[in-house]
Amino acid sequence: MSKIINIAVIAHVDAGKSTLVDAFLTQSHTLEASNQIMDSNDLEKERGITIYSKNCSIQYKDYKINIVDTPGHADFSSEVERIIRTVDTVILLVDSAEGVMPQTRFVLSKSLALGLNPILLINKIDKPDQRANEVVDEVLELFMDLDANNQQLEFPVLYGIAKQGIVKKSLDDDSQDLTPLFDTIIKQVKIDENLVNEPLQMQVSNLAYDDYIGRLGIGRIYKGVIEEGQNVVVYNQQGELVKKKINKIFVYEGLNRVSVKKAYANDIVVVSGISDITIGETICDENNPEPLPLIEIEKPTMSMNFLVNKSPFAGQDGKYLTTRNIKDRLDKELEVNVGLAVEPLESAADGFKVSGRGELHLSILLENMRREGYEIAVSKPEVIYERNEDGKLMEPIERVQIDVPEEYSGTIINTLNNKKGEMINMGTKNNQIRIEYLVPTRALIGYNTQFINDTHGEGIMVKVFDSYQKYKGELPGRKNGVFISQVNGEAMAYSLMNLSERGTMFITPKTPVYEGMIVGMNSRSNDLVVNPTKNKKLTNVRASGTDEAIKLGTVIIMSLEDALSFIEDDELVEITPLNIRLRKKYLNEIDRKKAHKEVKNETTLTSKVD
Repeated sequence: MSKIINIAVIAHVDAGKSTLVDAFLTQSHTLEASNQIMDSNDLEKERGITIYSKNCSIQYKDYKINIVDTPGHADFSSEVERIIRTVDTVILLVDSAEGVMPQTRFVLSKSLALGLNPILLINKIDKPDQRANEVVDEVLELFMDLDANNQQLEFPVLYGIAKQGIVKKSLDDDSQDLTPLFDTIIKQVKIDENLVNEPLQMQVSNLAYDDYIGRLGIGRIYKGVIEEGQNVVVYNQQGELVKKKINKIFVYEGLNRVSVKKAYANDIVVVSGISDITIGETICDENNPEPLPLIEIEKPTMSMNFLVNKSPFAGQDGKYLTTRNIKDRLDKELEVNVGLAVEPLESAADGFKVSGRGELHLSILLENMRREGYEIAVSKPEVIYERNEDGKLMEPIERVQIDVPEEYSGTIINTLNNKKGEMINMGTKNNQIRIEYLVPTRALIGYNTQFINDTHGEGIMVKVFDSYQKYKGELPGRKNGVFISQVNGEAMAYSLMNLSERGTMFITPKTPVYEGMIVGMNSRSNDLVVNPTKNKKLTNVRASGTDEAIKLGTVIIMSLEDALSFIEDDELVEITPLNIRLRKKYLNEIDRKKAHKEVKNETTLTSKVD
C-alpha cells in the first residue's frame, strides 16, 4: 500500500498531452527515453493524435501516480468525460500560442462540474509567437464563464515545454525537469488513507477485451479493498444488484498491467470475471452494497450503413465479406466501444446501421476493419435527429472555432452563413481572425476539404458537439456532378486526358474500373456517364502534328475520410484492404434513372402531405 493519486491530462488536439505523459514516464525512470510512447497504435502514429485513452503509472517519492492520457478529438469526448470521473485532479494543457479552443471548454466544463480543482499548464512556451500571459487571462475568463467556484478559480499556473520535459513555476524559472509539476500535484490532492477500511466500492469507467479472459472492467476503487476470487455484487444499468465473482485483478506499473492478489482504495484497477460488466456499473461489497450513480453514456449523433460489398470487384482483396463476418466484428467492437450503436437494416442480409459520435469515430472503426481484411460498402454519413417535448424536430449543432488569415475570412463567413451557421464571436488572435460559429453537424460533413481549399491550407478549424437545436431547414448539396464509368475494363491515359479537360479525375491510367464506378468529378453540376477505357485509334497514316503527347490533369487520390465526406445519398464508398473506391448505389444507368424517378415521386408525395 502506498499513497495513490490519480490524474488525467486533458486538452484539445495537438496541445502536447501524450508528449507530457511520455516525459512523466521517462523522468520517473519508469521507462527509458522514447518518442511518443503513449501513441503506440498504428493509426495514432500515422495521424499524430490520441484515439484511445490509456492508463499508466509512475512512482514519485512515496506516491504512486496513476496517469490517464485522454483523446483530444471531439468525437471521443464521451470517453474523456468518463475518465475524468476517476481522477483526483486534471492537468489542463493549453497551447501558449493557440490559447483556449472549443475542446478546452468542453473538457474543463466537465472537470469543474465534477468538483475537481484543475492545474493549468501553459505548454510550448518556446514558440516564437507564444503569448503565455494572455492565455492565462483567457483561461481565467473561461473558468468564470463556466461558473467555477472560488477554490477552482485559485488554480495553480505552470509553464512548460513538454517536448523537453521541462515545467516551470514562472516564465523566468530555471527549472530543467518536471519537479515543479510533481510537487504541485502532491500539494493539490488531499489523500484520505482511511478509505481502505470501508466496504468495497468500485465504478467501471472503461472497458477492454482479452482473447483469453474475456471482457475487462477498468475503474477506480473509491473505497475498500478488492481481492482475487472475492464474491461481490454489481449494481447494473437496470438498477439491480447482481451477485458476481472477481477472477483476476491487475494494476498499472508503468505501461504494463500487472496481476495482483489485492488492490486498495484510490487505485485504478482492471478486473476480469464479470462477463457482462459495462460502463458506469458499481462493484460493491456483497454484505454492504453502496452503489454510485450510473454514468450516462452520451448518445450517438451520426450514423451510416455498413453494407455487404456487392461490387464486381468484391472478394479480390479481402478475407471477410459476408454479413456474418461484419456482424461478428461489430459485436466484438461493442465489447469495448460503448459510444457505438449497431442495429440490423430492414433487410438483415444487406448490412447494419452503425451509429457513433462523429465522422472520425466511425472512420477509425472502418480503417481498423479494412486493415484486418474486411471488405465493406458504406453509405453517406447522416446525422441523428431527435424530437423535443413539443414534437419539434431537433438536430445536433457543433461549436466551430476557426483561425484564418484576414483575406480569407469573408469567404469562410459567407460559406458558414449559407450552411445555416450562427456567428457567436469574432476577434483577432496572433494576427489572424478568430471566428466562432454554431453550425448544424450535417452542414460540416465534407466541409473540411472545401475549408482547406478556401483558406489555401492556412486556416485551422476545430469543432466540438454543442447541443441539440431546432431543425435549421434544407441545405445545399454538393455543387459538382461526377464521371461514372459505363464499362468494365482498364482506364486508359488517352481517355483520362480528354476527361480531365472537363473535370478532375480520381483514378490514374491502368486502374481497373467497372460499370457504375465513379472515376472523377465533373466541373459542372450534372453527372456524366463516360468511357474511361477508350484508347486512341491506331492508323497506318502518320502526319505532322498528329502525335501529341498525352498530358494528364491533376488526379485526386481520396483518403477514407475524404471519400465519406464527398459522396451523396445515391452513392457508396467501397472499402477493401487495398482500395477505396467510389460508386453509385445502382451500377446500371437504367436502374439509376428508375431509382431517381421513384425518389422524386416520393418527395413530391411527401411535400403534398405536409
